[in-house]
Amino acid sequence: MQYFNLTGQTAVVTGAGRGLGQAMAVGLAEAGADVALLQRSSAGLETRERIQALGRRCEIVPCDLSDMQQVKGALNQVDALFGKIDILVNNGGIQRRAPAVDFSEQDWDDVLDVNLKSVFLLCQEAGRRMIRGGRGKIINIASLLSFQGGITVPAYAAAKGGVMQLTKALSNEWAGLGINVNAIAPGYMDTDMNTALKHNETRSRQIMERIPAERWGRAEDMVGAVIYLASPASDYVHGHVLAVDGGWLGR
Repeated sequence: MQYFNLTGQTAVVTGAGRGLGQAMAVGLAEAGADVALLQRSSAGLETRERIQALGRRCEIVPCDLSDMQQVKGALNQVDALFGKIDILVNNGGIQRRAPAVDFSEQDWDDVLDVNLKSVFLLCQEAGRRMIRGGRGKIINIASLLSFQGGITVPAYAAAKGGVMQLTKALSNEWAGLGINVNAIAPGYMDTDMNTALKHNETRSRQIMERIPAERWGRAEDMVGAVIYLASPASDYVHGHVLAVDGGWLGR
């Protein structure tokens, strides 16, 4: 199990106040990592308490992912608190739904800024540090809509397609420098972001009919994948997008 041991590592996780981000942050701590939570508000208090209860260090670093100046400076604060960054998990994101003909420019900009631009900037800032240290793990959270177009979510699909391609592009540049850049593509997860889908009887039925595992995903389904990609077990895995989708993409 030493291949999955993260003792002594510092992980940075965005959007860890609840749902998938919280499960992954706590999972990394269970594997031994100390964790910095990049949060817009005090939403990460419960996550911090759970991590500290494991005997790991956890700090909340205020960061609004829609404010690029805050994004650019956030890792400086992590450096000041922890002294290093070994793992970056870009999980934070937003969703806006509307038919494409009605989708506003503001909604487009908001989604692309939070779900793609902030991901690039955090990867860039982390990458500079990891290149100097000769090692590091970057894990971006992609989506099934990195592969498919979805319905009434054009900005989200565009952003998550971009996250997948960004992951591959950065891997091409940094793999030879000891940095692993990979992504996880969650399937249909039972989280707040998908509440509208869960309550749409027709769409919910259609989704369930296509999932071979015959259930929606749960936040804890992400934990094994993120520990794997953050650990020495994945040292020769580069530019990969790992689907955690109950078999959706294989149907």
